Amino acid sequence: MDSIFLNDETFTFEVCANSVESCIAAQQAGAHRVELCASIPEGGTTPSFGEISIARQQLHDTRLHVIIRPRGGDFLYSDIELERMIVDIETCRKEGVDGGVFGCLTAEGEIDLEKNKMLMSYARGMSVTFHRAFDRCQFPLKALEQLASLGIDRILTSGQQPTAIQGVALLSQLHQAAQGKIHIMAGCGVNEHNIRNIYEATGIHEYHFSAREQIASRMRFQNIDVRMGNADVDETTILQTTPTKVRQVIAALHQ
Repeated sequence: MDSIFLNDETFTFEVCANSVESCIAAQQAGAHRVELCASIPEGGTTPSFGEISIARQQLHDTRLHVIIRPRGGDFLYSDIELERMIVDIETCRKEGVDGGVFGCLTAEGEIDLEKNKMLMSYARGMSVTFHRAFDRCQFPLKALEQLASLGIDRILTSGQQPTAIQGVALLSQLHQAAQGKIHIMAGCGVNEHNIRNIYEATGIHEYHFSAREQIASRMRFQNIDVRMGNADVDETTILQTTPTKVRQVIAALHQ
């Protein structure tokens, strides 16, 4: 799918999809890419093979990117974790996935050049995004140059702040520094209420958002005294991307 041309500018929209259903909704609304993730409350981990395979079958107009992250928490990975990431990348490539999303840091909070270079070698032929591990690194402008030198296509970042709207100062610096080297994609908390403000403050043309809504469970009986997870999770609803929400975010750049 080609980038969308709005207000004499070209934009690319990526939806953070937590399921095949969210992928389908993103495609219906005209998103260019999805980043398919499991365990969204942990910041996203690698989805199951079944999720990846069925998403690949369903997505014809929207590109499929998959996060390669073996666990939540930090981005300092052991050798055995790296082995799992390599297998996941190879599986995605064999399934025809368009892109991989990963990132490794050192214990000092810098880009782990050796490990990222190794992962890049297995992701040959795929588009690669360095995910929000970038927002945990010590020296963002140095990191940008290093990632560009590795041949990574884009950086997903909130400007090292809790949300992208709070990180517009650094996002603007990164966008200027990235020209001709690597793409900057603004993400985290991007919605129909702030995407225009982020664009006007930064000039960034790629945006990452979830556009999820609460979908009521179809269960007619639920034993609410027995929980499957943490007490603060609403188990009577499902969070899912909807075409309406995706269209609202995209349309906000018309304003």
